[in-house]
Amino acid sequence: MGQATEPKRVLLVEDDTLVAMLVEDMLDELGYAMHDNPATVAGALSAVEAGGFDLAILDVNLAGQPVFPVADALDAAGIPFVFASGYGAGGVPAAWSGYPVAAKPFRIDDLNAALATACRAQQPH
Repeated sequence: MGQATEPKRVLLVEDDTLVAMLVEDMLDELGYAMHDNPATVAGALSAVEAGGFDLAILDVNLAGQPVFPVADALDAAGIPFVFASGYGAGGVPAAWSGYPVAAKPFRIDDLNAALATACRAQQPH
């Protein structure tokens, strides 16, 4: 079922350990490799600065803190990303509406489609 022809490294920014484990399993099944899983905005910003990954999945809400500073950093670096939200696209502000969103709870096909979309296009922000 793998999407990636060679493993793409994914930064997963997710504060729920069980969700992170589920996503890591899905990524593996889809042919992606998990790079890191920071659970805070500060940790994610450090990971973006350090680099070493090809794309990212960003949980919109990290323990009550919005992830949008990380989205800004990824956008500035030209690294594609997908938002993850329990509210689907409705959980993402209009300023970020051109970016792919994977709705929680994750379904592997939806995650695969969102990652493929992120990989194909330079995003519009």
